[in-house]
Amino acid sequence: MKKNKIRVGLLGATGMVGQNFLRLLENHPWFEVTYLAASPQSAGKIYRDAVYGRWLMEGEIPERVANLTVNSIHKIEAVAEACDFVFSAFNLEKEAGRKLEAQYADYLPVISNNSAHRLTEDVPLVIPEVNPHHLEIIPAQQRNRCWDKGFIITKPNCSLQSYLPPVSALIAAGYPVEGMVITTLQAVSGAGYPGPSALAMIDNIIPFIQGEEEKSEREPLKIMGSIQDGKFIDLDTMTLSVHCTRVPVSHGHMATVSLKFMDKKPTLAEIQNIWQSFEGVPQTLNLPSAPHPPIELRHEIDRPQPAKDRDAGNGMAISVGRLRECPLLDIRFVALSHNTIRGAAGGAILSAELLKAKGYL
Repeated sequence: MKKNKIRVGLLGATGMVGQNFLRLLENHPWFEVTYLAASPQSAGKIYRDAVYGRWLMEGEIPERVANLTVNSIHKIEAVAEACDFVFSAFNLEKEAGRKLEAQYADYLPVISNNSAHRLTEDVPLVIPEVNPHHLEIIPAQQRNRCWDKGFIITKPNCSLQSYLPPVSALIAAGYPVEGMVITTLQAVSGAGYPGPSALAMIDNIIPFIQGEEEKSEREPLKIMGSIQDGKFIDLDTMTLSVHCTRVPVSHGHMATVSLKFMDKKPTLAEIQNIWQSFEGVPQTLNLPSAPHPPIELRHEIDRPQPAKDRDAGNGMAISVGRLRECPLLDIRFVALSHNTIRGAAGGAILSAELLKAKGYL
């Protein structure tokens, strides 16, 4: 291990999200993976053998982790000796996942890609450019649970991360939003591996994704909410109506958004200027995974497109385009983000970088 690097553990290392974590963490300037955990079926194998025949990433398995031994995710006591914090990417039923992450937090910080704690009242649900101040609840969370070094933070559902940063930039600029009507067009990789069958997706769109609309209508209210008395209070002045669909695209979640402002309405030129000049805390701190700029405005009439724009900012930037007036509400636009990078592993890594920069790691 290189001197001064923070030791990282990965829970759920053999799954699709776990593999993406390993790909993105290879040669990271701050973090080094030293501990892998997965299901008991993979425990005891070296990583190369545990994912034999099902390595899903482009390129080879990172050499640094290929020969690490995979531990059982239920062997919790060993983790504190091997690493300084963990990314959680295991696939468990929600209540079991909530309990297991809390058990890990008895020992060290947990940065979760899972949904188990997203709506827990004292657990931050973080998009680093949108609500970095929500990390301030961590000391209260530790007091509530008698945790010394450990805590839990989560990242949101991948689908809302395409449109919430540009909307929050408008709100931060002084234009509160009253309501939004959103349709997501979500890539098949968002369903994990193997996901929906080819026969279900070829020449088809599926207009239902279990639980997605509920998450997409509730999670933004927590993200845009406030901290009161050691818990999060949802924003109660904004309403979302969300349709979630699965489309035959490999990577990249797109959203069509129509929104209504609460009182004053910016011009289209003002909105473009807000988006083009927006910088969040990750950009100000120049965090390693932070995209510059975080929002990329497209002026072409037919952009953004997943195949052309999902890799903007190394997959971490949000692409927006087709900004225009809305005849029913106020404005409408199209937003796109890379669901397996910004929406999953990359977003969690950026949150970890923010935690380090703020002194929590």
